[in-house]
Amino acid sequence: MISVIIPLYNREKTIIKTLSSLINQTYQDFEVIIVNDGSSDKSEALVSAYLQKAQSNNRFFFLNQANQGAPAARNRGFKASKGEFIVFCDADAILEPNALEIMLDNLQRHPEASYAYSSFNWGRKFFKLNEFNPEQLKSEPYIHSLSLIRREDFPGSGWDENIKKFQDWDLWLTMLEHGKIGLWIPQVLFKILPGGTMSSWLPSFAYKMFPFLPAVKKYQAAMEIIKQKHGL
Repeated sequence: MISVIIPLYNREKTIIKTLSSLINQTYQDFEVIIVNDGSSDKSEALVSAYLQKAQSNNRFFFLNQANQGAPAARNRGFKASKGEFIVFCDADAILEPNALEIMLDNLQRHPEASYAYSSFNWGRKFFKLNEFNPEQLKSEPYIHSLSLIRREDFPGSGWDENIKKFQDWDLWLTMLEHGKIGLWIPQVLFKILPGGTMSSWLPSFAYKMFPFLPAVKKYQAAMEIIKQKHGL
């Protein structure tokens, strides 16, 4: 079984689209654990009404907690999950109908890999990604958090709740330090709706040509935190 864990914070405009994409998966042996991280909008009411209408309450679980941030919400969801495989899915992601099936098939055919990741779209921007490369992973964040992970290989420490940016990069580096590697699937298996955590994305040339921009300075400062933690 696959456990899909969704940290939810003020995503009333996107969460139903995310849930619909899960309900319509070709692979149906999954549970969904939604952790409401203190949302102040209509997210909770919308999710409750949608699940009742969809008659999917038997495998969709809704947990509430005070606002602690996405890493804490993901850890809470993981502790409540039962699946042999885990997917941490943001509340602004829309999965292709066969996304879970393809990720699971690839991971089962490659026992040497601890997680499977794919290319994706963010709005109209295509993020192609590439084959897993430990050295590239040490130098830059390029693997999205929406990846299928073997439960047995997920770090006992979970997500670092003190990391505010590049949380997925921190997770993959932690797993790499324990000898856990990823597997790239050369397909687009999901898209991220603009307006969420990737809304401040800038083209790569901006980080070299415009180092004085506030967004670039924040990006570099956040990268330095990760590099210092992992000795890079």
